[in-house]
Amino acid sequence: MDRWLWAVRVTKTRSLATDACRGGHVRVNGHPAKPAATVRVGDRVEATLAGRLRVLEVARVIDKRVGAPLAAECYVDHSPPPPSSHDTPAVFARDRGAGRPTKRDRRRLDRFRGG
Repeated sequence: MDRWLWAVRVTKTRSLATDACRGGHVRVNGHPAKPAATVRVGDRVEATLAGRLRVLEVARVIDKRVGAPLAAECYVDHSPPPPSSHDTPAVFARDRGAGRPTKRDRRRLDRFRGG
């Protein structure tokens, strides 16, 4: 599983793919996946990475490492579209050159961040 996830560039490295599997962020056909899980043509892989759900269907299994363009042909992406930039919450911004935040500003920032 870790080689396959890395090969299709779902994750940047094989070790990140392994960590995602061990952390429970990857499911194959609805079941939690172990790093060494094998996948077959037609399997559905769901991975939650960086706060985004990726849903991939295996179209072709590859035996050895290949480049990203060839690996992209081995799966069909059924992922929902990424959230637009308008859906993300506003970021607390201060004017440039305003100096250090005051105690009142820090308290507002803490409330804004949910702390």
